[in-house]
Amino acid sequence: MKTKKQNTCITSPGRVRNLLILLLLAAVSLPGFSQKTRVACIGNSVTFGYKIDKREENSYPAQLQELLGNEYLVGNFGKSGATLLRKGHRPYMEQEEFKQAVAFQPDVIIISLGLNDTDPRNWPNYRDDFIADYMSLIDSFRKADGSKPEVWIGRMTPIFHSHPRFMSGTRDWFWQIQKTIEQVAENCNARIIDWHTPLHTRPDLFPDALHPIKEGAAIMAQMAFQHITGDFGGIRPASIFGDHMVLQRDTLIPVWGLANRNEEIKLKLNNQKITTRAGVDGKWKVNFRAMPAGGPHKLKIEAESRTITFKDIMIGEVWLCTGQSNMAFKVRQSAKGQEPISNASSSQIRLMNFHPIAETNNTAWDSTTLSKVNNLDYLSGKWEPATEASVADFSAIGWYFGKKLQEELDVPVGLIHVAVGGAPTESFIDRKTLEFHPRLVNFLYSWNTNDHVMQWCRERAQKNISQANNNLQRHPYHPAYLFEAGISKISGYPIKGVLWYQGESNAHNIELHEILFPTMVKSWQIAWNQPNLPFIFAQLSSLNRPSWPHFRDSQRRLATEIPYTWMVVTSDFGNETDVHPVNKYPVGKRMAQTALNQIYGLTHIPTGNNPILSVKRLQNNIEIKFSHSDQLQTKDSEPIRELEVASKDGIFKPEAGSLEGNNIIIPDPERTIKHIRYGWRPYSKGNIVNEHGIPVSTFQVEVPHDSNH
Repeated sequence: MKTKKQNTCITSPGRVRNLLILLLLAAVSLPGFSQKTRVACIGNSVTFGYKIDKREENSYPAQLQELLGNEYLVGNFGKSGATLLRKGHRPYMEQEEFKQAVAFQPDVIIISLGLNDTDPRNWPNYRDDFIADYMSLIDSFRKADGSKPEVWIGRMTPIFHSHPRFMSGTRDWFWQIQKTIEQVAENCNARIIDWHTPLHTRPDLFPDALHPIKEGAAIMAQMAFQHITGDFGGIRPASIFGDHMVLQRDTLIPVWGLANRNEEIKLKLNNQKITTRAGVDGKWKVNFRAMPAGGPHKLKIEAESRTITFKDIMIGEVWLCTGQSNMAFKVRQSAKGQEPISNASSSQIRLMNFHPIAETNNTAWDSTTLSKVNNLDYLSGKWEPATEASVADFSAIGWYFGKKLQEELDVPVGLIHVAVGGAPTESFIDRKTLEFHPRLVNFLYSWNTNDHVMQWCRERAQKNISQANNNLQRHPYHPAYLFEAGISKISGYPIKGVLWYQGESNAHNIELHEILFPTMVKSWQIAWNQPNLPFIFAQLSSLNRPSWPHFRDSQRRLATEIPYTWMVVTSDFGNETDVHPVNKYPVGKRMAQTALNQIYGLTHIPTGNNPILSVKRLQNNIEIKFSHSDQLQTKDSEPIRELEVASKDGIFKPEAGSLEGNNIIIPDPERTIKHIRYGWRPYSKGNIVNEHGIPVSTFQVEVPHDSNH
């Protein structure tokens, strides 16, 4: 996928390379070389090592040779710009490199083709030939005795959004080819190396959106080494598993990880025993039968490479606590936080607190931090019992939620915390979802000057990474980053639901947030394979920021539009000048009440919100009915505050109104009112609550023409 100018640049080095290959082919016939296992790396410019400094040493085939050692002979038969399609603009099977690869008489071939077939000259015209052409290429390596070398087919390395043809077709054709490659592998009984998955999370390694640098080639070389040798480093369960963990009750319990190829793995959880083997890609996974709440239990994992035992495991309810700084706000920072810290010890509550290696404060990060951020090592954590130290440093909202849940359900509770101050919603959405979304794909472009992103986020991120040498340096605020560095590490671990407190960093563009939030919910439901994964989220509190009434009302509407989501009101515990109100206990409690009522079916516990059930125009009045109230009242016994109405001129004016049962009644004998709103102040002092003290949300509604609506 390079221009003619680019191809011209490699002509002279290409001649030198061909000479080296001829020398290599000549050496193959020598006695010492003939005993080596010969590995032919077949492909395009990524295999060739285009744009890699000292590519003769640093291309992935060269690095693979170093890893494999003297018992192997690795040949680089990459051809820049080559297509798999024989009718493509540069068919690999017509190139000198193809002839040299066949003459090499390989014992193993690794084929990485397809990227250049995404060119509009190729795939749109000749896609129907792809499978047959690929199989023909593989068949070309049939030996004189009729045998074939061991065949590995690489899933294509990524093409990122900044590629010039990404939006015009490459994005779509790329994934069509990926799927077709898997069909080829099935047809030929070949094995797949998934280059794509680990590299798709590393855009920092692709300066031109197509060709990996040395570090990217190193990832490819390591994967090729593992797949050829079957050495994946021995048994390694996924990092989410550990001592003191809580496993979700009453559902299948998956356990997974890596091991050496075909390594037998014996697992025992309580009285259940399962034996499995690692696959050709080193991956293994088992599902234990669902278990009731209880514990402690042990999980023993035995393999040839080593034995691992996880202890003090509980079965109960697991929740993910996530968002930005108000979710990250610690127990020790909260109002009266010392009391829960002093009483923290509980064998029934376990915490996994993912800590960032550096806060997103107004400082420049050092080179070590910057490197770890690019490597997706920004967050780390492990399961811990509830102690004074672990609780003090945990999310206040998460802890108060978990404590209430545990008291009411009387089962163990596990809380996983992944929150980063200032993080915008788009950083929690997976990259592929963003790439294919017709509107949200725009978040990926020119991030430093992109008006889709709040200016504060851009400025803070630029400060943090100001010492970076890499123009593609990543940051936790970047689109997809926190999904890749955090959420992807725990997705698949069964959870009951999600607590979400975020929005402050997207309040500048409410309309975009109305697309972002449901997209994120869907992204996570897919990641967990739970289409009904519950989300309980906090409405933004009261603060003197002009857009917040609109944002709070938007959140209210989203809760009614997105299945399996519930919102809790927090406006009565805001702070006029501080975005971090310290009284977190009511927010955690309301989230717990909502979960207990709506998800666990404990209807005697009041939920944490009063959704509008209906708006009706009666003969002389307008009636707004609420679904989770029997008796609305004002919390201070004063008249209703911040209730306003507008006629057709659209200008809002104060209205007294009255409360009857679970209704707000507004007189309108002349039938002129078109709109009603309540709590429409950035720092709201609205005072309507239900009989349980749960406040009515900020809202704006349109009045129907008649009582039939």
